[in-house]
Amino acid sequence: QVQLVESGGGLVQTGDSLRLSCAASGRTFSRYHMGWFRQAPGKERVFVANISLSGIGKYYADSVKGRFTISRDNAKNTVYLQMNSLKPEDTAIYYCVADPTELTPNPTNIDYWGKGILVTVSS
Repeated sequence: QVQLVESGGGLVQTGDSLRLSCAASGRTFSRYHMGWFRQAPGKERVFVANISLSGIGKYYADSVKGRFTISRDNAKNTVYLQMNSLKPEDTAIYYCVADPTELTPNPTNIDYWGKGILVTVSS
């Protein structure tokens, strides 16, 4: 089992950058595929990015490709989401996720979720 705690959210302006961090408990962080989802007010939870066990495989939603970068530090049990050129439509609660078996954009298949952190981008 793994527990996930997000940090780094907040209020920024259009065009700003923000880096989210997600600290995972436990000794087997490197055995989990990691990712980020987000949920905007009144909308469904959607895939943002994920990263493979080794950190080599990285996948992004089209809406964030070229602006967001996911990375992981297995020594620190942490996954990051660097968000650049933020837009008001990026405003959402961002959730860190972990799964031991799948690298998937499907939220129904994810085993572990953090509580989420709010990112607000003002225009």
